Amino acid sequence: MTSGTDQSPAKSVNDPAFLCASPRLFENPLLDKLSRVHWSIPLFVYVPFVILLAVLSLRTYSVAMVVAAALVGYFVWTLIEYFGHRYLFHAALPGAWGERLHFLIHGVHHVHPSDPLRLVMPPLLSAPIMLIALLVTRVVFGLPLGYPFLMGFIIGYLGYDMVHYYVHHAEPKTRLGVTLRRLHMLHHFRDPETAYGVSAPWWDYVFKTQYAGPR
Repeated sequence: MTSGTDQSPAKSVNDPAFLCASPRLFENPLLDKLSRVHWSIPLFVYVPFVILLAVLSLRTYSVAMVVAAALVGYFVWTLIEYFGHRYLFHAALPGAWGERLHFLIHGVHHVHPSDPLRLVMPPLLSAPIMLIALLVTRVVFGLPLGYPFLMGFIIGYLGYDMVHYYVHHAEPKTRLGVTLRRLHMLHHFRDPETAYGVSAPWWDYVFKTQYAGPR
């Protein structure tokens, strides 16, 4: 399967215009427009839900209980982030249809990793994930206990999106920021089969997928 790291690596690494290019993905203009999103859109879409879930949670449970349940939700998100990136985004799907699907889901990001409009999930992709999370949460925990859990899950997702944009477009000054950016750039430009954790890189050390090549 063709991946971003297989397509003219010298050109992609040395040409900022190539890194930032935003190619057309769909012939349909509406679908193509929906495939691009400003980094702030997830905040406008999901922060109101976080606030609503916090209010609903605090009506029933203590602050300590809400925080604990939210931490569990965040913990689950970090696993979804890691395994989704490792096994879904980098899945070797068979045939031309599979290659096309892979490119739409994640391959385009590896070819043009600095495209500023394809660094956070468009609502077209994130909304189904949140809906599935809501349904699973309702079955596993029930409501209202599921409210703080789902709040933590959404906070984890927003953290992932914001960190992903940050490591591609910021110049970190803190040790944490530099580390997150370095690990993600190693994934893009050294070894795409390592460093799957974007906002939660510790899972790479747990599951032995940390970058182990030359520094």
